[in-house]
Amino acid sequence: MIKNAVSSLMVRLLHLPQLPTYRPLLLPRPPRLRVAASASSPLAAMSTAAQLAVADRKRAVRSDVRRALKALSPDQRASEDLAIQSNIMNSSWFKASKRLCAYISCAQLREVDTTKILAEVLSPNSEHDGQAKDIYVPRVEDKNRNMRMFKITTMDDLIKNSMNILEPSPLDASGNAREEVLSASSPVDLLLLPGLAFDRTGRRLGRGGGYDLPAKN
Repeated sequence: MIKNAVSSLMVRLLHLPQLPTYRPLLLPRPPRLRVAASASSPLAAMSTAAQLAVADRKRAVRSDVRRALKALSPDQRASEDLAIQSNIMNSSWFKASKRLCAYISCAQLREVDTTKILAEVLSPNSEHDGQAKDIYVPRVEDKNRNMRMFKITTMDDLIKNSMNILEPSPLDASGNAREEVLSASSPVDLLLLPGLAFDRTGRRLGRGGGYDLPAKN
């Protein structure tokens, strides 16, 4: 599962538009302590300073990448989106996957398009190596950034939220609750994750929203 997730990140990284080169975003490793440090101790102050430095660096990189993405022409973005999606759909790990989580791309956020991937998975005639795929997509539940992943079988299962981002309705057309990924009988073997930027080791820089899936009961 982890191998497939990292592979998907690397595919997207290698086909990102030519953005400015950044130093890798390295998160500081906390020191190994045998005793707990008090909030007022020098060690605690150092840790706080390091965390603030990382947060500042993330904000700077996010700002730079947003400017670079905004400068891309519509044609260049469309070309890059098509190349990324084609590489994913033609990959052995995508073809072999049986259950995947994927995001619904938002053009306003300039995310890499996933329209063709979703269409491929949800096509009534779509089977890969004789195996149809199950797909789960995110729905934001509340203002506390809680998220759930629901199984969909058609694009008609999606509705627009307050930001005009497509999300699955919690109930299907028959009024039945949709299957959630955390309640699925089998594990997901592929995740396609959105991100603002990735470095060449596959590390992801998000938009800072910090959305969480609820714990499984």
